[in-house]
Amino acid sequence: MLLKAEQLQAHLERELRPLYVLYGDEPLLVLEAADAIRAKARQAGYSEREVLTVLPQFDWGQLLAAGGNLSLFGDRKLIDLRIPNGKPGKEGSAALQQWCQNLSPDNLLLITLPELDWREEKAAWFTALANAGVAVKLNAPPLAELPGWLAGRLRRQQQSADLDSLKFIAERVEGNLLAAHQEIQKLGLLHPPGQLNMAQVRESVLNVARYDIDSLREALLAGDIGRIARTLDGLMQEGEAPPLILWALGEEIRALATIRIGLDGGRPLDALLKEAKVWGPRQLLIKKAVQRLSTARLEAALRHAGKIDRLIKGIGHGNVWEECLRLMLDLCAAPSKKAAISV
Repeated sequence: MLLKAEQLQAHLERELRPLYVLYGDEPLLVLEAADAIRAKARQAGYSEREVLTVLPQFDWGQLLAAGGNLSLFGDRKLIDLRIPNGKPGKEGSAALQQWCQNLSPDNLLLITLPELDWREEKAAWFTALANAGVAVKLNAPPLAELPGWLAGRLRRQQQSADLDSLKFIAERVEGNLLAAHQEIQKLGLLHPPGQLNMAQVRESVLNVARYDIDSLREALLAGDIGRIARTLDGLMQEGEAPPLILWALGEEIRALATIRIGLDGGRPLDALLKEAKVWGPRQLLIKKAVQRLSTARLEAALRHAGKIDRLIKGIGHGNVWEECLRLMLDLCAAPSKKAAISV
């Protein structure tokens, strides 16, 4: 069974399965989900707990032994299995599939993993786990959904805020759910239950945004000028290396140019995305980006990137950060009629 993060609590109120798999890119959400499952397990009589961490040379016999070792007092056991790299290997894959074939009501297996790509989600071991138990994907909400996530957190402490206030918080904690969680808790300590106004939010919330290059790439593809400016400025303030930023931008521009040329040649978009190894949520961003960009604009962008590369190497005159911003703003302009396609 596959569940969304927001469905887990309702599921636990109804039942408790002998196998849970938590995976995703947001440590806060994974931690909270694991805590909820462990709390439910304690209520159900799983009073013994054993933690196993899969490191190099891990003996997978330990997992099977943990499931077979009975407590002296006959207590039910929760086995907390952590796989930090998300790759159990051949031996681990076999052990996990064997476990799925012999589930016991006396043992609850809780597996935590990092974010998995589509190939790993289709692997035999993961499919066996999801079919035998409950798998919950726990990724951070995209920026557009973050205000709604914040509103839900405020409701837990009987508070609320208008959309502008929620957007203000979202912009200040962009990409950092742990910081967002802490800011919401701080609002709960500073103010009583009820409606919060913008002045209260502004006074409380700090600028704790975690700027990263992946956020910059996402903002570029989305054509989000405000987010581009904030993220690029944040990266500059944090001392990020310009060559790394230019490499990331160049990768996106080259991918877009390749796909755009293919579209101009009459090839189907889905085939081009597959060839470019564009998967998951990034597909939608790429599709929107190629709608507004022509081959000529992308080729001009590549020439501009070449100029920035020379500036980084000390050749020519200009400010590297200003040129990076100008490059991205040029790619965010309204779509040309020639570039528009149906996707």
